[in-house]
Amino acid sequence: MKLRVDIDMCTGHGRCYALAPDVFGADDFGHCEILVPDVEGDLLEQAKIGVENCPEQAIGFTEDDSEATGVEPSAESTRRAQD
Repeated sequence: MKLRVDIDMCTGHGRCYALAPDVFGADDFGHCEILVPDVEGDLLEQAKIGVENCPEQAIGFTEDDSEATGVEPSAESTRRAQD
């Protein structure tokens, strides 16, 4: 199963990478970064915990590759990264 993150919705609470550090990490701003986009087995269980504990519901699962984490960030996210 593939993970996706909406980087515009993520506010950096850090629950995902605190609870599932083998699947999620933090970028330079503390926002969610998916370390393993295609999860299965034990990593799938960790990913589910991270998804269920995201207060912003910014992360989830998808079967569509176009919605996976590798998509281009929005203009808003790009602006944040440049600041």
